[in-house]
Amino acid sequence: MKNNTINIEGTAEERKMIPLYRGLLCYFPDALVEVAKQSVKGNIQHHPDSLDIWWDKSKSKDELDALLRHMLEGDWAAMAWRALAHLQRQLDEQTHNRTVNNE
Repeated sequence: MKNNTINIEGTAEERKMIPLYRGLLCYFPDALVEVAKQSVKGNIQHHPDSLDIWWDKSKSKDELDALLRHMLEGDWAAMAWRALAHLQRQLDEQTHNRTVNNE
């Protein structure tokens, strides 16, 4: 399994204003369980022989089309996963652009 660590930028006080437990996990515990199940389902679809779970970002890059399709189908867990995937790709792009511009 990859070591997926992140660096939350800012001072200690600024980081305390990002309540990942109280403001995310405690708000949406059941929804996050369903999104995690969706991650496993996608992993099995794209890597059926892998026991490890990881997001292969080279596969299925049509987040917004798929998000709307899942919404119309009433598959809210898949829609939420796609919304998070789109947001993550946007944040990855911003981070990449900041890194390139600072070189």
